[in-house]
Amino acid sequence: MSVLIHFHIRDSLEISSKLGFISNSLSILLLKKMADISFSSRAYCKIILHTAKYPHCAINGLLLAKQNNKRDNKSAQLRIEDVVPLFHICLHVSPMAEIALTMVDQYAISKGLVLAGYYLANENINDLSTDKPAHKIADRIAENYGNSLLVVVDNKEITLSMNSIPLRVSQFVDGKWKLKDISDILYDKGAIHTFVLYALLKAEKYRNLVDFDNHLDDISLDWQNRKLNKIIEEFIEKYKDIQSKVINK
Repeated sequence: MSVLIHFHIRDSLEISSKLGFISNSLSILLLKKMADISFSSRAYCKIILHTAKYPHCAINGLLLAKQNNKRDNKSAQLRIEDVVPLFHICLHVSPMAEIALTMVDQYAISKGLVLAGYYLANENINDLSTDKPAHKIADRIAENYGNSLLVVVDNKEITLSMNSIPLRVSQFVDGKWKLKDISDILYDKGAIHTFVLYALLKAEKYRNLVDFDNHLDDISLDWQNRKLNKIIEEFIEKYKDIQSKVINK
């Protein structure tokens, strides 16, 4: 898996001008209708940072959601609030996976969330497949949460500009995994724009990400990633300041 991590920032004015264009084009694309599925800035950034931290490994993790029922629709909006990075060494070791699933489920309940999906990135940059062990975990989650998601990271889309969405999202519907159209999915503004991920990657903040493999090696490491969550929020606030200055010019 190849991820572009090391690069140079020319200057803040150039970034600001790019932000204006990307912000407008992506907003039109992603807000053209009310989405059934949405990702918070925190969740989206952590998936990309997990991929970036281990560019030569397959990685996986779990999605945590808050569900709001629609009054005028049989379906329900699904919002992914957070993710928990799992493994990058051996993705499907059963005892470790069982321990992780149990701990994450308990953590989700304590936060008023629900275990609602599974994400992965394959080692091969061109590989968008999901193997049997991945489906086994995703299917198990779907047994307890019927609208659950299966997300595959398209490594080819992880570039310097990040002006396209690298997530391929499938949802469990009528007993099958069905690929969702991009128009069915909304990403919070702070996460999808170039500046946030550009800045996070340049500052190598992916080094702060802790997955379960890291935690199992050193139990003092925080798999809940509270430090990284705070860093992401700080970068989003910086993005909002820059965007405000661009708009007010």
